[in-house]
Amino acid sequence: MAKAKKKKPKRSFRTFVKWFWILFAAGIFSIVLIFLLASWGAFGEMPTFERLENPQTNLATEIISADGQTLGKFYLDDNRTPVGYDDLPQNLVDALIATEDVRYYSHSGIDAWGTLRAIVFLGQRGGASTISQQLSKLLFTKRASGDVLSRAIQKVKEWVIATRLERQYTKSEIIAMYMNIYDFNYNADGIRSAARIYFGKEPKDLKTEESAVLVGMLKNSSLYNPIRREELVLNRRNTVLSQMAKYDYITEEAKDSLQALEMNINFSPESHREGLATYFRMYLQGFMNRWIADNPKPALEGERDKWNLYLDGLKIYTTIDSRMQTHAEESVSEHMKRLQAEFFVQNTPARNPTTPFLDLEDSEIDDIMERAMKNSSRWRGMKAAGKSEKEIRESFQKETEMTVFDWNAETKEKDTVMTPLDSIRYYKSFLRTSMMSMEPQTGHVKAWVGGVNYKHFQYDNVIQGARQAGSTFKPFIYAAAIDQLRLSPCDSLPDSQYCIEAGKHGNIEAWCPKNSDGKYSGKMYTLKKALANSVNTVTAQLIDRVGPKPVVSIVKNLGLSREILPVPSIALGTTDFNVYEMVGAYGTFANQGVYVKPVMVTRIEDKNGTVLYEYVPETKDVLSKDVAYAMVKLMEGVTEGGSGTRLRTSSSKDVTVYKEIITGYPYGFTNPIAGKTGTTQNNSDGWFIGMVPNLVTGVWVGGEERSVHFKSITYGQGASMALPIWALYMKKNYNEPELGISKEEFAEPEDLSIIVDCNKLPEETEKEADLEDDMDDLDF
Repeated sequence: MAKAKKKKPKRSFRTFVKWFWILFAAGIFSIVLIFLLASWGAFGEMPTFERLENPQTNLATEIISADGQTLGKFYLDDNRTPVGYDDLPQNLVDALIATEDVRYYSHSGIDAWGTLRAIVFLGQRGGASTISQQLSKLLFTKRASGDVLSRAIQKVKEWVIATRLERQYTKSEIIAMYMNIYDFNYNADGIRSAARIYFGKEPKDLKTEESAVLVGMLKNSSLYNPIRREELVLNRRNTVLSQMAKYDYITEEAKDSLQALEMNINFSPESHREGLATYFRMYLQGFMNRWIADNPKPALEGERDKWNLYLDGLKIYTTIDSRMQTHAEESVSEHMKRLQAEFFVQNTPARNPTTPFLDLEDSEIDDIMERAMKNSSRWRGMKAAGKSEKEIRESFQKETEMTVFDWNAETKEKDTVMTPLDSIRYYKSFLRTSMMSMEPQTGHVKAWVGGVNYKHFQYDNVIQGARQAGSTFKPFIYAAAIDQLRLSPCDSLPDSQYCIEAGKHGNIEAWCPKNSDGKYSGKMYTLKKALANSVNTVTAQLIDRVGPKPVVSIVKNLGLSREILPVPSIALGTTDFNVYEMVGAYGTFANQGVYVKPVMVTRIEDKNGTVLYEYVPETKDVLSKDVAYAMVKLMEGVTEGGSGTRLRTSSSKDVTVYKEIITGYPYGFTNPIAGKTGTTQNNSDGWFIGMVPNLVTGVWVGGEERSVHFKSITYGQGASMALPIWALYMKKNYNEPELGISKEEFAEPEDLSIIVDCNKLPEETEKEADLEDDMDDLDF
């Protein structure tokens, strides 16, 4: 009995040991099995090897300027442009490691010590997720539901993916991927967008305290929002800086000084309706849609068969220079704000009961408002929703809260209450503008401004709009005459009444154009002086001698592709053209007679840098070098003694009349400038196209409706409405010598066969050029 009692404890201990090892092995096997099942996809989809090689993230298409700056992006939900590890500042990487994963370089995706600490202290002393786990969660796993089992399975999947990422990528690549994928809010998808939106700079330029703000946001970007919770984010930033000091990435002294700094958030949201070159970007969107339709995507398994402008991370290299684009937009804003203020002064209801319309009957105004109402987004939206016409019309009479454009507001917007119909009239009262600047030798468009504010005026007047060219069309008549008749700028014609009889050039009635003042001096004018002063009678004589058809032929070769009736009246600019066409045509004169089609996109690449498109210049020899140079010398006369003289000098009369609208006047240019002003009937359109040897820039200003205009030529002429924008723009360009804008003479061809120097000819009396005399008194 005694022996039996001694054996019982021995068997019990053996049994305990046996079951201990069985349970231990079962536990290990279960853990291994769970991880195997997770890797096989038993708990949900897991990424394939190919997806690990190419993680699927939505990448924004980037628009890149000629000087290497990002003009904007095309994206739907993800404004993401990835950067490489080498483009991340070291202080950002240090802040990330110190705050999120201090043993990052010593583990293989799972931090065992961190996991054990999290289990023992129930997460009170920090979590256990490594950077690799956080990346796996962002890339490949969906958010788990609230129950414990789902969260446990989620964690297992993250561990499996993290270890795979560690085998597939280097530590540096994982950091770059993590920073590129994180959503920092406000369309700041990835570190590059975040750096630009919150601090207005590229990631590589971030300071230590700025990097600490962004790393602090990684904990929860919605909670640690620097726009809405400044104090909370400041404290979080200082925690990151403390972590950097704790792990010797910065000194204690540096930590103290950095923590004392303000955050200095430079919030610059990126949206399709705001930022630089908005009108150009919207043109580019249409260009890309057409290119995508004509260029199928190479077929790859699991990918779309068409390029997606918003998801595929294309890079579009453009000709726009961000500095010149900035100068153009600033110049438009500076002048148009002052011009609009004067327009409001002259078109108050007391002075003009039909404001903003002039010279219209009530019935004509009603027609304009009716047309605008039916073309509005409100009308289309309500009609699509099934509303009756009566309901729609009634809605236009109800006062509602709205935000409208206002030049005087700091943000260019103000909140107000008005009826939708009144808002239509309100917007009709604003003058519109467009401007394009091009390098004539290459056709590269350097600046593109389609209006005063894209958010509120989305019609792009550079390429969508077309208005009567007025006297800016006259150089084409002179070019045809010099080319076909071998005339020179020094040949003379009389300023006297001149009629082209009915039927001579296809015109139905006799055409007897008047000068802008309705008078004829009877004096002889050289072609140079006649163009400088826009003498309509001389232009009529030239088109009669050369004929409208040769003019139309030359104009077509200069890129003015729309229909032009070959009748004499085209000589005074009765045909509609847009700024894009006119600048391209004028570029031929500066480029020694060779037309180069304007180009805006030079190259398109995919996200891997593979070139998908490269521009091939489209050129055409239109005029001889001699004729082109003669035209340049003709148009130099406009700025030396004609309507463009105010680019160089001023008079007391000018200063008095224009001080309210012309910023920076007098301009004081001394270098050679060729150009032409233009003003159409009733002052509805004001033009100026100016050239220096390596830059041609065109400007148009006018109302949306032709009946919205200044009453007098004093303010309504091209020299008052459009020329100041050109002058401000060029002064800004010349203030940055690195842009290389020429101040030199236009190149003279060798063995020039046309007399262009009229100084040796007898002096002839000129008209006074205090005001522009290119107002075309047309009879439509």
